[in-house]
Amino acid sequence: MVDNKNIRGPQDPMQINIHEPYEVEYWTKKWKITPDQLKNAVKIVGTSTKMVAAYLGKPL
Repeated sequence: MVDNKNIRGPQDPMQINIHEPYEVEYWTKKWKITPDQLKNAVKIVGTSTKMVAAYLGKPL
């Protein structure tokens, strides 16, 4: 599926795509973290929003 670039939230709210700047911006603002913290969490636990939120101690 091709991403719709007009949408500024996650295309798939169950997965985090750290290769899309608008998704990185969305999640870092939502969780009040840095892009590096988000990328590190994804590197450790994978792209699952649920797993990243749990790792970071943040609510979905």
